[in-house]
Amino acid sequence: MYAVSRRSASPPVVAMIGGGQLARMTAQAAIALGQTLRVLAVRPDESAAQVTPDVVLGSHTDLDALRRVAEGATAFTFDHEHVPTQLLDKLVADGVNVLPPPEALVHAQDKLVMRRRLSELGAPVPRFSDVTSADDAVAFARDLGGPVVIKTVRGGYDGRGVIMADDADEAHSVVERYLADGVPVMIEERVAMRRELAALVARSPFGQGAAWPVVETVQRDGICVTVIAPAPDLSEETGSAASELALRVASALGVVGVLAVELFETVDGGLVVNELAMRPHNSGHWTMDGARTSQFEQHLRAVLDYPLGDTSALAQTVMGNVLGAPETPTMSMDERVHHLFARMPDAKVHLYGKEERPGRKIGHVNIVGGPTNSGEVGGPTNSGEVGGPTNSGEVGGPSESVESLRERAERAAHWLSHAQWTDGWDPHA
Repeated sequence: MYAVSRRSASPPVVAMIGGGQLARMTAQAAIALGQTLRVLAVRPDESAAQVTPDVVLGSHTDLDALRRVAEGATAFTFDHEHVPTQLLDKLVADGVNVLPPPEALVHAQDKLVMRRRLSELGAPVPRFSDVTSADDAVAFARDLGGPVVIKTVRGGYDGRGVIMADDADEAHSVVERYLADGVPVMIEERVAMRRELAALVARSPFGQGAAWPVVETVQRDGICVTVIAPAPDLSEETGSAASELALRVASALGVVGVLAVELFETVDGGLVVNELAMRPHNSGHWTMDGARTSQFEQHLRAVLDYPLGDTSALAQTVMGNVLGAPETPTMSMDERVHHLFARMPDAKVHLYGKEERPGRKIGHVNIVGGPTNSGEVGGPTNSGEVGGPTNSGEVGGPSESVESLRERAERAAHWLSHAQWTDGWDPHA
């Protein structure tokens, strides 16, 4: 048996599979709880391996490596969902406390399994079908009479493995190519949407649930570039419906830990589930600075069966993802951070220790607004605490608009990526 008694005098050990930025930020949360996160990393220079002393090197497809990282762990959880289910079943048989359990995690690993299960639950999903031949795709597209989306059943993320097809002929060509390469795919309708939302929740082993405010996510080329929290102009009814849907899905699937339910808000105001993620998620990075409990602390609380934390927002917050530029700037990242802080002293920067490559997520910036008139986002704050004096006027006041917060977050993220100010600002002028 690998599980450690909760009566042990030693701090609990959480093992996380994957050495990426999610594990890195979970390690930061673990430190505050007096813990050390153990990670399974492929290389010693991976993002999380840089910041925790408890690193096991190996692959998530190697049962021996998984057993080594699980040895003595109180809970075994994930930075990504790519561990083969059959290996997780063997760990469970060994007595490892795998959270979320394999029977839940499979719904984040296999899109067809997820679609079928959500349909059984009565959750709103696009019309979909499995595909065993290109002719299947043609028949679905013609029956639908509109544009479709072809998705790889497993493994796609950040826009990978997702292809838009405008008609039956295009669907035939895409599916034929995937199947010829031995890649299973599915097909679904392309939803007429107003925008994309995300409902982030957490659930403990015994069913306690907590939901953060629903956020709006902005995508470019299939990659999230901006998160606005809470989602602007979202009715209380729709926001509650999204959170209740996410909590219901978490309960029905037996999720333990953080669950992100990515949603489409349709043009007629409805909600449709797009994807599930059973781990801390890009749509929740704003919680590190803009919520009373971050998603990373909450994930640890959940898998360790601690009471869950307060998920209320402190203020309107906008996160901008820092993506690698097409050409890496000659200016060092340290100098870029220096200049950003000089202009925006209230910017909260989170870098992942990753080599810069085009389109790669290398960090994010949170810009937190002042208190709002809504009691749901927290009480009054001292506006003098957001930074020292500046001549640029870049520190927002208590009444800073969502549009201004977004503009500053996106400008800050672009600066860190490209070493170029989108408005041509010159600090020496």
